[in-house]
Amino acid sequence: MEQTERDLFIQHFPVPHGTIAKLDAYAVLLAEWNQNLNLVAESTLPHIWRRHFLDSAQLFNHISKDCRSLIDVGSGAGFPGLVLSIMGVKNVHLVESVGKKARFLQAVIDALKLDALVCNNRVENLKDLKADVITARAVAPLVDLLPFLRPVLKSDTVCLFLKGRNCESELTESKKSWTFEHTVSPSISDDSGSVLIVRHIKNKHVSKPKRHKNPKT
Repeated sequence: MEQTERDLFIQHFPVPHGTIAKLDAYAVLLAEWNQNLNLVAESTLPHIWRRHFLDSAQLFNHISKDCRSLIDVGSGAGFPGLVLSIMGVKNVHLVESVGKKARFLQAVIDALKLDALVCNNRVENLKDLKADVITARAVAPLVDLLPFLRPVLKSDTVCLFLKGRNCESELTESKKSWTFEHTVSPSISDDSGSVLIVRHIKNKHVSKPKRHKNPKT
């Protein structure tokens, strides 16, 4: 029998039956809401287990068990944030500025009783929230995304970005203005995609405060 995309997900992530049941329920909710809100391209729904669920879940193995807060930037239909929450990541903050998308995210959280919160706002406006892990998928090129993240970054924040074929050129452009450590792993869901892991992000053009010499006594 031909392996289905759902089977492929389970092969990569042999999660409990309860987790698969929640993903099944999520798929139903997305198909229902998508009829009116156009949350994802309709053509991707028959391939939801590979295009959306597996693509999102591949970040799970890069998240430390000590992670206390995850911010998913530009969550949209919930990828990757909702999938990671379903898989057991705690205290997931889904940042989505579009109201109708935020309402969908809240509906899924309520239906599946997830440990996640919706922030109907832009990430650059979040002043009192810091993240151990930041995720983003198809939000913006890296050089445009990094400035938005400054309010929620800590010195040890790990950023996990799902990127396409332009990953290397985005890195080259970003390093003109930023310093960071990074690794790139091939995507398990898309031959042209990659997982970009970024740490220790600093802006080259932010001047350090001057130290004043102590006056002579």
